Amino acid sequence: MSKMKSHRGASKRFKVTKSGKVKYRRKNRSHILTKKRRKRKRQLRQSAYLNKTDAKRIKKMINEE
Repeated sequence: MSKMKSHRGASKRFKVTKSGKVKYRRKNRSHILTKKRRKRKRQLRQSAYLNKTDAKRIKKMINEE
């Protein structure tokens, strides 16, 4: 049987940390930033982590588990 291919879209968007959490970049931070308040932009800089259920699904997609 051939090797399983990872989901290329998911592997570009998500990263698995050493502790096993799935990290991703928040949305609404790429353009049209002038109308967004300073506080909102600052909070969007913080990296976000998926919950356990979604993390399990994403790990399967990027062949981590």
